Amino acid sequence: MKRARIEPRLAKESASRIVALVCLLMMGAWAIAGPSGLLAWSENLRLLDQREKEVAQLSVQRDELKNRVALLDPRHADADLAGELLRSNLNVVHPDEMVMLLK
Repeated sequence: MKRARIEPRLAKESASRIVALVCLLMMGAWAIAGPSGLLAWSENLRLLDQREKEVAQLSVQRDELKNRVALLDPRHADADLAGELLRSNLNVVHPDEMVMLLK
């Protein structure tokens, strides 16, 4: 019986090919299932939509607060808003006013 003899050069080449193949497979798996891979893409899009809605809501809230600050400017304060704040925060009312509670 003759034994098949593997040359050392062929063994080294096949080992280097196997290592290269394993590296390529790992990089491919990372590209698909990694934190910024294809599987995470839909999650990132969902989070982006959620953040855009939150930014729109906060922009509306910021605009309302800017308007309120502009109305309370000491140089030309809005009389209605100033009266509303006095009544609600300091509990100040005129003797001839009636308070109606709405449910």
